[in-house]
Amino acid sequence: MTAIDELISPLSARSVALSLLLGSHPPRMSARDLTTLGEHFGIAPATTRVALSRMASAGDLVLADGTYALAPRHLERRSVTEELMRPRCRPHSGMWRMAVVVDRGRSAARRAALRTDMMRHRFAELREGVWLRPDNLASHDAPQPEEVRSFVTLPDDERRLARELWDLDNWAETAHLLLDTLRSDGEAMLRLAAAAAAVRHLCTDPALPDELAPEHWPADELRWTYDDYRAELAETLTRITASTPATTTQEKR
Repeated sequence: MTAIDELISPLSARSVALSLLLGSHPPRMSARDLTTLGEHFGIAPATTRVALSRMASAGDLVLADGTYALAPRHLERRSVTEELMRPRCRPHSGMWRMAVVVDRGRSAARRAALRTDMMRHRFAELREGVWLRPDNLASHDAPQPEEVRSFVTLPDDERRLARELWDLDNWAETAHLLLDTLRSDGEAMLRLAAAAAAVRHLCTDPALPDELAPEHWPADELRWTYDDYRAELAETLTRITASTPATTTQEKR
């Protein structure tokens, strides 16, 4: 069985700051709040300040009056991620979407880009160049590049097909490990890393119709638990900043 430390990696000061801002509404925090929260996760204030300064210089963050906000490219990433985490579904008619790659003369870079795009749209590859998924998504239709032809099809045994396309048991096992970690009273940094991993994992949820998903499929439970963790983090920020004396503007930066 997979262990939680095989699923997540320690977060750097940069990763902690990005995770906090990506999960914050609105996605901006004062320098003081970020350094204070960094201490909660075991990162020295000086380390966080250096990371924030470098991120602002690199264009990852926008600094104004001691407040750091996500740069436009990260705001776009955040919007896409939020949408991927919460797929909108419609009743399943039994039909499936199929996308077939008909142009074999593509470059390696183009093949890799198309593969990434198909997986982001929750398609899975039955064999090279043949991508399928149930036609139950209200959005995220298949990409329509010139080298792809799209079809609607009716499988003979869609339950069997779903299990061929996705390793559902492994996905559920990973989700349960992340759930256990997020719900634990364990180390703060471990739980934050698990929250980041939960976001990535939810973006790979095949979003199957109920009739095709295994019993007790944990995707919704993981979404709710992640939302609970994010609310808990906001409460933690309120509590620890209320008990921390304000720093000077120079110290914030």
